[in-house]
Amino acid sequence: MNTIRDHLESVREQIAAAESAAGRPAGSVRLLAVSKTFPAEDVAEAFACGQTCFGENRVQELASKVPVLPAEIEWHLIGSLQSNKAAKAASLASWIHSVDSEKLVRKISAAADALGRTVNILFEVNSGEENKTGFRSADALRASLEAGLALPGIRVRGLMTMAPLGSDEPALHRVFAALRTQRDALEREFGIELPELSMGMSGDFREAIAEGATIVRIGTAIFGGRTYPAH
Repeated sequence: MNTIRDHLESVREQIAAAESAAGRPAGSVRLLAVSKTFPAEDVAEAFACGQTCFGENRVQELASKVPVLPAEIEWHLIGSLQSNKAAKAASLASWIHSVDSEKLVRKISAAADALGRTVNILFEVNSGEENKTGFRSADALRASLEAGLALPGIRVRGLMTMAPLGSDEPALHRVFAALRTQRDALEREFGIELPELSMGMSGDFREAIAEGATIVRIGTAIFGGRTYPAH
């Protein structure tokens, strides 16, 4: 039976192969191990194998894991974040990938500044799915970016997206290339660097790397299939 160590090694090898195939430098893509719904023991096992960056979807689950796991772990919140939970998220996560409104930018900034922290944020761009979060308007994204650049307690690092479920390979390339193009345009418009593109998951990280991903969010390929609690 394959272990978390085996899965991590396999994923790392596949990332390296995808980097090479895309003509990108080795190590240019960071692996974010998505540990949502998996126990703290699994995170500890992956950490013991050298994995230091972990992603959670829910603030409540993040709050349960942070105190019982090594302080060296870099925590990323990747799930949809309600503004009333922004302060808690800012106290726990070093990175928030799912910023999708100017209101949320301001809430995270105020909370992080009050705590004396600096939180890295990514703006989530909706790739065309009605039931998913993320900016749909380029104007709203630009306004939120402009606000974020002037606020304390946060560092705007780039963009994040999810490809629509069931996308074929050409569609995946289009979605991921579009995010890169949008990032490049914002860099030119504002005269800044937005170095991070968080895109690609267990089923589509190769296409994402080919189009410039710098962070891939991989859970199932490392920890196995998920069993979600019944509601």
